[in-house]
Amino acid sequence: MNAMAALPDDVAVTPASRLAQLEHENAALRLELEACGTLAVQLREANEHLVLAAVNAQTSRDDAEENNRRQNEFLAMLAHELRNPLVPISVSASLLERTPVATLPLARLTGVIQRQVDHMARLLDDLLDAARLSSGKITLAIEPLRLAEVLEHAAETIMPRMRERGQQLNVTQADRELVVKGDRVRLTQVFTNLLNNASKYTQDGGLVTVTVSGDAGIAVTIADNGAGMSGDTIGRAFELFTQGPRSLARSEGGLGVGLNVVRNLVTMHGGSVNAASPGLGQGSTFTVRLPVSTGFPAGATAPAPAGSEQAARRILIIEDNLDASDMLRLLLEVEGHRVEIAGDGHAGLALALEGRFDAIVCDIGLPGIDGLELMTRLRAAPPDLRPLAIALSGYGQPSDRERALAAGFDRYLVKPVAPAMLVEALAGAVPAG
Repeated sequence: MNAMAALPDDVAVTPASRLAQLEHENAALRLELEACGTLAVQLREANEHLVLAAVNAQTSRDDAEENNRRQNEFLAMLAHELRNPLVPISVSASLLERTPVATLPLARLTGVIQRQVDHMARLLDDLLDAARLSSGKITLAIEPLRLAEVLEHAAETIMPRMRERGQQLNVTQADRELVVKGDRVRLTQVFTNLLNNASKYTQDGGLVTVTVSGDAGIAVTIADNGAGMSGDTIGRAFELFTQGPRSLARSEGGLGVGLNVVRNLVTMHGGSVNAASPGLGQGSTFTVRLPVSTGFPAGATAPAPAGSEQAARRILIIEDNLDASDMLRLLLEVEGHRVEIAGDGHAGLALALEGRFDAIVCDIGLPGIDGLELMTRLRAAPPDLRPLAIALSGYGQPSDRERALAAGFDRYLVKPVAPAMLVEALAGAVPAG
């Protein structure tokens, strides 16, 4: 605004008129200043709102991260606490199977125990994997793999349950040399989950078929003649906590996370998975598509020296669960080994430092000092004291394994370990002398 606006030439400038003009201009300036003040207040309030919104957003992010951390810690602890009692159950079932006087009913009972232990272990794995996948905490160990071997391992896992229900599994693969680039454990998990799902929703005596095609990429189709799915269920099949019809499988339970794990793992492999069904009561079909690999599978692991499996070892078990340590000792003594037990970290370390053992099987969550500290101190002992060290733990996350190996363990096995796997791992211990 021009504060010195000119008056017309024919109007005489008098003190009174000049004063009136100045008062008018001052009033206009006051209005403009008031408007600027109001605008400044509004800008200040807007800035305060922005700062408050940014603080609230950061607080929300911090709260979400804290809740996620607590959830992961809770799931890890839950799995640890639930896995621990599965060890004596699993080993007991294995020992009962080896009992020479076992009757046919007893053999059937031990089979049921072992299958249910395996089922519970898979539920725990799926629950934890669903949480880890949602937070991006799973990495893949990629290598060229023969798809036929992956499918065979998955079928071996599910066949005991299918036999129990009188179900038939037919596998058709024209080319057994198809190679896929992926993580052996995770791809086996994918097809085990899909086969388990097919068996779960198929009636006793039903049929599950697996068909492999390699014409344009790899396609693995798993079909059943079971409960089928409605259109709504198909659309939500891979969402967390989605369950199909319960009439056929109400005794099977389940968490509704297995197919979600399948989809995420397949996607991480650069593939896709889809579900289809003609309708309720007409079966379901799941198709996994994976890119073909041009690499070659790694060679088989070299066999152990002849007779090494039969040699007796001196083994120290460090485990605070009395039932678990007793059953592990019985299992290993049946295998011909000499076994001693320590019930806490300090006692275990004292025995280990005596140097009388070829191998140590050690829990991680021990009273006194934990298994990581125990192994760190043991590995700091003289270099000739190097027994094979196997961690046997209920903590199953990759970071747990990495910490154990960094502490000096040679192997990391997650409870409930298959007795045969533990026996095989111990075969790598070299008997002194």
